[in-house]
Amino acid sequence: MRVQAPRLVATDVDGTLLDPSEKVTPRAAAVIGRLVAAGTGFVLVTGRPPRWIPSVAAQLGVARLAVCANGGVLYDVVADEIVWARTLDVALLGELAAAVTGTFPECGLAVERVGERALEGNVANFVAEPAYKHAWPDADHGVTERAELLGLPAVKMLVRCAELSSDAMVAALSPVLGGAADITFSSPRGLVEISPPRVTKATGLAEVASTFGVEQADVIAFGDMPNDLEMLRWAGHGVAMGNAHPALLDVADEVTSSNAEDGLALVLERWF
Repeated sequence: MRVQAPRLVATDVDGTLLDPSEKVTPRAAAVIGRLVAAGTGFVLVTGRPPRWIPSVAAQLGVARLAVCANGGVLYDVVADEIVWARTLDVALLGELAAAVTGTFPECGLAVERVGERALEGNVANFVAEPAYKHAWPDADHGVTERAELLGLPAVKMLVRCAELSSDAMVAALSPVLGGAADITFSSPRGLVEISPPRVTKATGLAEVASTFGVEQADVIAFGDMPNDLEMLRWAGHGVAMGNAHPALLDVADEVTSSNAEDGLALVLERWF
């Protein structure tokens, strides 16, 4: 168990910071408010795109930075601006699409893009081909043919095979893609997320920690899904939620209660 107070707190959003009703509990909001008031750094680190961050930040009132798209984007919530983005270029997108559809011919593809201002072109930032079945049916997205889909750089490619598990998809695609890209998932429902090579939540968090002047050992990170694995390994103290995917339980320094039981607040209240 960690004894010294962290200097930077990093948390995943869905399944970690948010409870099962997708809300920040009053207890979690209170302890995060106290740690920020005490001068401790705080950053959201999520698979979500920037456009899905303001509704979360509004529940906290103190969040400024969010590492989005599994490490692909640093978003300034207050300024509504992209600080930096790591993208898959057009040539690589084409290679990945060929490899993915060679493995799963019936899958659908989508891409996440960002502009200089995160909330401009709300729908256009997420573009899917007609065969793509969204994991969140009420989510808005643009629809286009594959050639146009792959015609601009993207921070993330998404692959959907609704009849498969995400674990099975990663197992099949990982040897095919090799080191050409980073592959992970944040939903178990047949959806995998592909990022530029060596871009993960850990690399994004490391850049934020460097900006804050915080050493790796002084970072605490919370997560629940395989896209949090590298971040929990990298942080000085990695905390898996009680509801976490089994893979996280094997690498975490600590396992807390679930997101339904204020697991994040239970840990942070030791110091704040």
